[in-house]
Amino acid sequence: MSETTLQLGIIGGYLLLALAIGLVAYRLTDRTAEDYYLASRTLGTVVLLFTTFATLLSAFTFFGGPNVAYAAGPEWILVMGLMDGVLFAILWYVVGYKQWLVGKKHGYVTLGEMLGDRFGSPLLRGLVAGISLFWLFPYVMLQQIGAGTALEALTNGGVPYWAGAGLVTVFMIAYVVLAGMRGVAWTDTLQGAFMLVMVWAAVAWILAAVGGAEEATASLASSNPEFLALGGGLYSAPYIISTAVSIAFGVAMFPQVNQRFFVARSKKVLKQTFSLWPILVVLLFVPAFMLGAWAKGLGVAVPEGGNVLPILLNEYAPAWFAALVIAGAMAAMMSSSDSMLLSGSSYLTRDLYRPFVNAHASDRKEDLLARVAVAAFAILAFVASLFSPRALVEIGDTAFGGYAQLALPVIAALYWSKTTRAGMFAGIGGSQTFYLASVFVPFVPGSYSVLGSAGWSSSIVGMLLGLVLTVGVSALTTPAADEHPSVYEGLRAD
Repeated sequence: MSETTLQLGIIGGYLLLALAIGLVAYRLTDRTAEDYYLASRTLGTVVLLFTTFATLLSAFTFFGGPNVAYAAGPEWILVMGLMDGVLFAILWYVVGYKQWLVGKKHGYVTLGEMLGDRFGSPLLRGLVAGISLFWLFPYVMLQQIGAGTALEALTNGGVPYWAGAGLVTVFMIAYVVLAGMRGVAWTDTLQGAFMLVMVWAAVAWILAAVGGAEEATASLASSNPEFLALGGGLYSAPYIISTAVSIAFGVAMFPQVNQRFFVARSKKVLKQTFSLWPILVVLLFVPAFMLGAWAKGLGVAVPEGGNVLPILLNEYAPAWFAALVIAGAMAAMMSSSDSMLLSGSSYLTRDLYRPFVNAHASDRKEDLLARVAVAAFAILAFVASLFSPRALVEIGDTAFGGYAQLALPVIAALYWSKTTRAGMFAGIGGSQTFYLASVFVPFVPGSYSVLGSAGWSSSIVGMLLGLVLTVGVSALTTPAADEHPSVYEGLRAD
């Protein structure tokens, strides 16, 4: 049996296992929108923790992150592992707990639905959904790019990029269309545990092959001594803070993560989950990013546009083990993409189709439309991924910043009863316009100097602009007659 056949057999077997779990979940899923999207709000601590964990830890983590550590040093652990592990846990309490209370009382399924009802505005509901889908599309594409490049590198070109990306897309469509949130959460739990085990196994294997952590670190100190010092190069204080804050706040607004704020079975489940979150994040990010940094010291050559992890594994591990680790990485990509597809379909059906096309659609019809939307969204992203010129980190960083612009207006809406519809439109519209210009308009800067300190990202500046506009315009306007401030009142996180 050839190495390529063995590798594909291992990865194919893993994909079939994920599909089998989806088929079991399909038999238990009601044909209602709430059950399809939220598993009837019944998830327990272990499943909620691992489905959120697996949903977030995507191609960006397994390929983009190690690539940054390879190029700039392991301080990426500080940005993503420590700062974001803690920041997102805090936001899970500040945003997620309050959102769970509101959603449970009023039966909300999406962020747009929750905001549209509070402010009496289908247009606001549609705006939030439209913005979310706009930024979601490149992030789904990111996972397909990651899958295609991983299989191509693992098999030394035996599986071309388009075939690898297409294979993962087909499997994702199959089990998401069948299973909904329940199946996605179950497969995420398997995939989250599997990727955690495999990344530590990869560290153990690589270190055993090169003589241990001390030897690998000594090689890094010899080749790139600056990698072992705090600060310098890419890692200026404004960059670290801007990136960590932008990612953490952006994650809280990701549709696939934000929707998980609605699904906990109880307050106890929610509290246990966000308390355990930082531990789980550090357990994955530290080994994954150290592999990227150690690869630099070991002299592993990574071609432009390539990913360090599969190349490192090909050099120091046998084919069957490298395939297992890449299966773990693909588990990360699939567990992100399946949740994105499910949440994206809910935004399409609940926030765009229902308010603007057919307000009286039955649950059965919405359920069918959701499954069709999953397939259509995935296929369009796959086609786009075949022509994407951007690198993984660029795509991921851009999407994080776009979602981060929603966070502060949403927090204001949840906690400040004087927030008005006009304030929400100003805050969301203004910050998104500014950030889009900084990304796509050449003469709008992507970073700024603040109080003499250069390097603050346009994402952070846009977030502050959004907050000022939301609060300022709300203070200068009166609520419309059909706004409902009482929707969020009397619900306190304890």
